[in-house]
Amino acid sequence: MLEVTMYTTSTCPYCRAAKKLLNAKGIRYTEIDVQSAPVRNEMVSRSGRRTVPQIFFGNHHVGGFDDLAQLESEGGIDEALSPRLAG
Repeated sequence: MLEVTMYTTSTCPYCRAAKKLLNAKGIRYTEIDVQSAPVRNEMVSRSGRRTVPQIFFGNHHVGGFDDLAQLESEGGIDEALSPRLAG
């Protein structure tokens, strides 16, 4: 399974919703709080966005909560996190 990384803040309702969705699916993730400027700048550099959450599956930028929820409604989260077999 790919590593899931989520940039968040403690007061963001969309961050809480994204964490709830991932937790319900039993998906472990690394949460990175963007309260400090250097970490926020890292998030913006990686995602091109200034809002939270910003979610990554490996190096693939999924987007924010709405993007994650859409991926789930299409049944794509599990597939997106599955390791690809070569050949």
